[in-house]
Amino acid sequence: MFKRLLPTLCLLLPLTAALAQEEPAPAAETATVLLVGQRPGPGLWKVSKGDHTLWVFGTYSPLPDKLEWRSQEVEKVLAQSQEYLAPPRAQFKIGFFKSLTMLPTLIGLEKNPDGATLKDVLPAEVYARWQPLKDKYLGKNSGVERERPIFVAQKLYEAALKQSGLTRGAAVDKKIDGIVKQHDIKVTETGIKLDTSNASEALSDFKKSQLADTACFTKTLDRLESDLDAMRVRANAWAKGDIDAIQKLSFPDQKAACDDAMLNAEFVKKQPALQNVKERVQTAWVAAAEKALGHNTSSFAMLSMTDILGGNSYLNALKAKGYEVTSPD
Repeated sequence: MFKRLLPTLCLLLPLTAALAQEEPAPAAETATVLLVGQRPGPGLWKVSKGDHTLWVFGTYSPLPDKLEWRSQEVEKVLAQSQEYLAPPRAQFKIGFFKSLTMLPTLIGLEKNPDGATLKDVLPAEVYARWQPLKDKYLGKNSGVERERPIFVAQKLYEAALKQSGLTRGAAVDKKIDGIVKQHDIKVTETGIKLDTSNASEALSDFKKSQLADTACFTKTLDRLESDLDAMRVRANAWAKGDIDAIQKLSFPDQKAACDDAMLNAEFVKKQPALQNVKERVQTAWVAAAEKALGHNTSSFAMLSMTDILGGNSYLNALKAKGYEVTSPD
């Protein structure tokens, strides 16, 4: 249960906020067919200064669950690199014995305070929209009715992806990790570690606090009602390596609203370790990228497409520091 909360607290996955305002996918491409078989994904972004280069591969989620990902270009460049920058993230480091002492705090973590149900905490029109989606994707799971909207939204979204033939794209991560291990490439973690000294207090405060997570829940319903076909369009564009199509398509994402529900919660404001997490993660990644560029002739990194193409692009941050950034052909 604690592991399920931590990604939300740490703003992992990618993370990662919306790239643009929601807009409908092109009418000609709203077919439900997903590309399967071996697909290369997009090309590599090139960050360089002099004869030192950092190659950046952009990942996207969700992807078809039967996608067999392989890119000869990526494999070749990664195999010849001296360092691999792991995707940026924030992590809690909790020892086994400390985790045991926290078990009492974890009981009831996902429940609404004071025994409230979804019907109690959601506007009537939002609850009415939730019911058919629950029946479709979660079936007779009555237990979710007493959970916080932010956790229910996560479960609903994951179930909808699975039923639609989409996954988080773990095959790509697995392939990259395999190449790194095969060639014994130096791995550098690029995120931040969060202080856990007040973890029990933070979790206790969380259980008692209210969250403004209705927007997170509502936007998740919005996406599942209108965006599943567009998800397939984006997945196909990524699988074909069609950068033009990727850049033209919007990336609506409920994650920003769910992140805000956590970041603006009262229990977070009492925890210095949870302040400015997004900014600190980006700063740490940029520092790691600069260090790799200084030491290696060739380095390799993975970033989500939102972190490459978004308004707060990690690559734009490097460009502002004087590095040359070249997009794939």
